[in-house]
Amino acid sequence: MKSLRQEFTKGLWEQIPPFRLVLGLCPTLAVTQSLEGGWGMGLATTFVLVSSNVFIAALRKVVPPKVRIVTFIIVIATFVVITEMVMKAYTPVLSKVLGVFIPLIVVNCIILGRAEAFASKNNVGRSLLDGLGIGLGFTLALCALAGIREILGTGKLTVFSQAGIDMTIIPLSQGTEYLFKFMVDPPGAFVCLGAMLMLMNIISERSAKAA
Repeated sequence: MKSLRQEFTKGLWEQIPPFRLVLGLCPTLAVTQSLEGGWGMGLATTFVLVSSNVFIAALRKVVPPKVRIVTFIIVIATFVVITEMVMKAYTPVLSKVLGVFIPLIVVNCIILGRAEAFASKNNVGRSLLDGLGIGLGFTLALCALAGIREILGTGKLTVFSQAGIDMTIIPLSQGTEYLFKFMVDPPGAFVCLGAMLMLMNIISERSAKAA
């Protein structure tokens, strides 16, 4: 059995979504036009993932096997509604940026997959670490993808538009068409994701050979 440390760190590289598990690609491609969208979706998903993992692990011995999937969906949906309401109340601009992809967290296969494969079979402590590690890994993946796309596509980083926090990385003269503007369009998402998947596969192969 893995140690508690390994349960947490596996989500940061070994099972990092979407690059290792290749899950959650819909929000990954849709909300990573800006860094704000990346960390916003990542943290929202992490909250739902950790909360549902803990709740499902606590109930794993009392939920009948025949209704476990329905129970998982109800639990996940409850925390998604909480997340959506809190974001609309306290971060309305970020809520607008993420749009329909917040309620769609309910059908995010990462969360349902961890509930079925891990939380329903392990205790609360391990399930919490599993959810936290996978969630933070997902957040880091989104931030990396969003940062690359936004810098190449616009020359800046939008950290938190509601607070007016953004940074100009590559100064652009007014009216200049940027060379990689397509990176903030849908095709750019696929190109960037493919390049990052290739890079991670190369690193993994070299690490395996060295080991």
